[in-house]
Amino acid sequence: MDKTTGLLSEYSCSLVYEDLDGDTIHQVKRTLIDTLGCAMGGYLSEPAKIARTLAGSVAGNPPARVLGTPGYSSLDMAAFANGCMIRYLDCNDSYFSPGGGHPSDMIAAVLAVADAYGCSGKDVITATALAYEVFCRLSDQVVTGDYGWDQGMFSIVGATCAAGALMGLDQKQMGHAISLALAPNLPLGVTRTGELSMWKGCATASATRAGIFAAQLAFQGMAGPGEPFEGRRGLWEQAGVTQKVTLDEFGGSGRQFLINDTTFKFYPSQIHTQAPIGLAVDLYGRVNAQDIDSITIESYRSGISSPDTEPEKWDPQTRETADHSIPFLVAMALQDGAVTPGSFSPQRIADPSLRALMSKMSMTEGPGFTEKYPQQYNCHIVITTSAGEKYEVSTSYPKGHKHNPLSDREVDQKFTNLATLVLSEQQCSEALDLLWRIEEATNLSSLLEVVEV
Repeated sequence: MDKTTGLLSEYSCSLVYEDLDGDTIHQVKRTLIDTLGCAMGGYLSEPAKIARTLAGSVAGNPPARVLGTPGYSSLDMAAFANGCMIRYLDCNDSYFSPGGGHPSDMIAAVLAVADAYGCSGKDVITATALAYEVFCRLSDQVVTGDYGWDQGMFSIVGATCAAGALMGLDQKQMGHAISLALAPNLPLGVTRTGELSMWKGCATASATRAGIFAAQLAFQGMAGPGEPFEGRRGLWEQAGVTQKVTLDEFGGSGRQFLINDTTFKFYPSQIHTQAPIGLAVDLYGRVNAQDIDSITIESYRSGISSPDTEPEKWDPQTRETADHSIPFLVAMALQDGAVTPGSFSPQRIADPSLRALMSKMSMTEGPGFTEKYPQQYNCHIVITTSAGEKYEVSTSYPKGHKHNPLSDREVDQKFTNLATLVLSEQQCSEALDLLWRIEEATNLSSLLEVVEV
């Protein structure tokens, strides 16, 4: 077992609920509420329907509940179906410092395994905090996108550790589970390039599924390669990682858990679009879209898309591309004053009036913006009207950022806004009550029953 695998295994098998501080427990509850709201909001999507159909064709021993249904499936397929729902709206949380992605994707694994094994609410809280620690600590040191890989690389590891902990793996088994998750399942960055497909929202669901399968294999005694990270042709060598990766500190014993550093999304779209959308919504009502002559958007390098290098974002054809397109989303916000799950109908995506407004836009790198990212998500928009009037707006911390967080009430409202697409207000109220008291639960049965569609 190499050093990285050993450190991850030891931490995963030793973390207990009592190691968590009150702020972390509270943030885990907020994250569970945010994530389940996103899942209910994505329930009716085509990818979720496909995943539920496949999950419904498989039986498990022990079985796990598929979110929103009374039906059960195998552990891994239930997690895959749940993950597709969670991710579809692109509205679940983000972690970027400097790598990252969407750690709440891993909650699909936590829910499936906890349900199947009859785990308590405290177990769910602990496993969620664990998954985030693994994902975020690795992401702090390795920017997977720089090496051509997808963010699911570390979702696999975090999901495996959480699933293995809930299943009661010992340290040796956990090491093998981590190895068995990594060796066969390195995800390609092509998932998030060009015209984005349905798979954009399913790739990390696949990672959670792989993590559970790896934990199941290790539980049965399967052994994996001994040095999956640091060995010859291991992850670091194959991914081109040249710097030394160290994991000497994790949350606990007075050190902060990194789930507290995540960003909740206010809009159902990619993280880099949150600030531009918010600014455009602020401008709605102050300037008539029909009077606009030009729009200049300044952002950091990761948030900029040019017509030459990313033409798909200037003429999106799919929902998955549209929710990653700053020009498209800014145009929509200026016209509608909002961006919601209902904003992405095929007719709206193809709307020529949005293309006309997008043609007046330019995107540039703002002064010092790239150097301050990811600590700040700076954006500056300047609109000039045909009459020569200028409107300027700026932000460093869009709504939902840890320095501009959603309040508990706003988290509840986000859950209700998304979940009432398929649940009644009474169901939402009952679910929220159970989630805020989840540490009292002996198992997840009551929660999963109340969110049946």
